Amino acid sequence: MREIKLTGREATVIRHIGFAGGLSGEELFERARLEEEDLVDVLNGLLSAGYVENNPYTDATSLETFRAAEWETNPSFVQELKNSLRRSR
Repeated sequence: MREIKLTGREATVIRHIGFAGGLSGEELFERARLEEEDLVDVLNGLLSAGYVENNPYTDATSLETFRAAEWETNPSFVQELKNSLRRSR
């Protein structure tokens, strides 16, 4: 098992998405309090690493599409992400 290291912005996004269910892009934008461009960059990084998933599925998101998608953590990485969040506090 590899150790996941999240940046502060990535940890913020993961905390807001949570582990039990998903969160709409609109809700995520309101809660995370990041600029739209920054949030899209973070989401694309987390998507490419496989840590989050979106519905409908895409390989990347954009300013035009992230709000309409549902975001959730990838169940395969939940334990590693939780450990990473604990270490970052």
